[in-house]
Amino acid sequence: MSTDLEALEAAMLSLTAARGPGKTICPSEAARAVGGDHPDGWGPLMQPARKIAVRLMKEGRIVITRKGRPVDPDDFRGVYRLRLPEGD
Repeated sequence: MSTDLEALEAAMLSLTAARGPGKTICPSEAARAVGGDHPDGWGPLMQPARKIAVRLMKEGRIVITRKGRPVDPDDFRGVYRLRLPEGD
């Protein structure tokens, strides 16, 4: 599974970079890039994706947003999106 986690992190970073400044991705896009289009492949990656996103936000590499605003990485719920930090 660790290779999936590494691939998931790489997918998050490359997809946000490809989308560009001010644009967001859904974490399921990264999960689908690693696990494929079938829910049995990408669905189990959604919880690990959240943990990776939180770590990457704490490292300053991505920003987690909800309703267009950055969230507290230790305290957010529901649907969220990922983008590059401002200035990148």
